[in-house]
Amino acid sequence: MSRIGKLPIVIPEGVLVEIDNRTIKVKKDNHELTHQLPPGIKIKIEEQRIIIDRLNNMRLYRSLHGLTRSLIFNMVKGVSEGFEKVLEINGVGYRADLKGKDLELNLGFSHPIKIEAPEGIEFIVEKQKTIKVKGADKQLVGKIASEIRSLKKPEPYKGKGIKYIDEYIRRKVGKAGAAVGGK
Repeated sequence: MSRIGKLPIVIPEGVLVEIDNRTIKVKKDNHELTHQLPPGIKIKIEEQRIIIDRLNNMRLYRSLHGLTRSLIFNMVKGVSEGFEKVLEINGVGYRADLKGKDLELNLGFSHPIKIEAPEGIEFIVEKQKTIKVKGADKQLVGKIASEIRSLKKPEPYKGKGIKYIDEYIRRKVGKAGAAVGGK
């Protein structure tokens, strides 16, 4: 039996979970997430807990069992607490600004780069060097943070670019400046 899949998910206070045929909806305040259940996976709610079960022990259903539990757990956690990714900008003249809800980045290109905030995503900029991407959908938060990082990946010589706050950049040694070839 799946070790992850058999763990029940505790529903926090204020979170509403609805199961409609093969669709599960998780709501709280103004956040709502939905997920289409794969075939062969059953869900039931008992005493403020979500219990996930599978039809049989086929390999496909075993793999979907734990995956479905993790996705539903992330939905419940997302609407109750939210998810956040923090990015750091390094480099002279590199900075970030908020224009309404949208993010504007100056990364050494001839023009500023504007990133529109999708539905359910919020940008927070601190001191023009730190960007927080917040939202209820874990997958969307990670995707947007990844897209921002890909605009100017950190380079290994000076470390200039956009990196995750907990990311370590391996540095390389530059030119040695030693003897230049002779005769």
